Order: sequence, then structure tokens, then C-alpha cells
Amino acid sequence: MREEMRPEAELVDLLRSREWTVTTVESCTGGGISARIVDIPGASDVLRMAFVTYCDEAKTALAGVSPETLRKYTAVSAETAEEMARGGAARADADLCLSATGIAGPGGTKEFPAGLVYLGCFLKGEVCVEKHLFSGDRNEVREQAAERAIQMAVDALKAYDRP
Repeated sequence: MREEMRPEAELVDLLRSREWTVTTVESCTGGGISARIVDIPGASDVLRMAFVTYCDEAKTALAGVSPETLRKYTAVSAETAEEMARGGAARADADLCLSATGIAGPGGTKEFPAGLVYLGCFLKGEVCVEKHLFSGDRNEVREQAAERAIQMAVDALKAYDRP
């Protein structure tokens, strides 16, 4: 029985087979998404850049997130995750961009609890954003977010070719 391929390996394979590229724009995951991609041999064929945009100013300067979006919706929002994904793809000239923004914990508020994460997946002009409430400690939330982001990309790539 064939061992199931790790999602990040599948992501690299899918991108290599299409000669497409990926970039990441990460806040709460702190580079965890790109680190998982880099763990795979051959990642240099597909990974263009990785932005860690932990503060609002970095989201604006590096990923082109509008200050108005940050004021109106906050950094922890679907709108910000979408702009991070679009901006990262544009800045890196990448076919695919994954974004993550949220509250890894500890702490949080009723409105923004620990574990609240928005993940964005830009692919060839289209963006999908998912809202998650992950459980566990800070590192567990970050790991779950990185894993889900990579799976989003794999799913998007597999669906791209379907009619």
C-alpha cells in the first residue's frame, strides 16, 4: 500500500508539473507555511518569496494591504487575508499565494479569540478565504493553520483543471 504523500510534497509536485510558482504572506504563522514548503526537496523550483508581515505596517509595505482595509476590518479579517494573498502574488509575480492572519494566542478577546485565523489562497487571479477557529496552544494553532493553508493550495490546484 502506497504511503500517502505529505500535502507540502504534493503541493511542490503539482506546481512543478505546471511550471507554476508560489509565495506566502504570513502573520500569525510566522513563516510556518513557507518552512513546510522548503522542507521538500525541489522547493526551490517553485517557491518565489516568503513574506512575514507580523505588523500592520509590514502588511501594507510588503503585501500592499490597504491601510483603509486594516482600519475598517482589522488585520484579523477575511478582507485582510484576501489582500495579503493578492498583494503577495503580485509582488512576487507568483501563480499561487497563501496568506495567514489571526490570533495564535494566548489571549484574544470575545470578538477575536485565540485560535481565530483567516487563510487566503490566491490562484491565477481568484482568491478563496477560509475562517477557522483552531484549538490548542500557540504552537498548535500555528501548526494547524500552516497545514490547512497548504491543503487549501493542493485542493485549489486539483480543482483548477476540472471543468
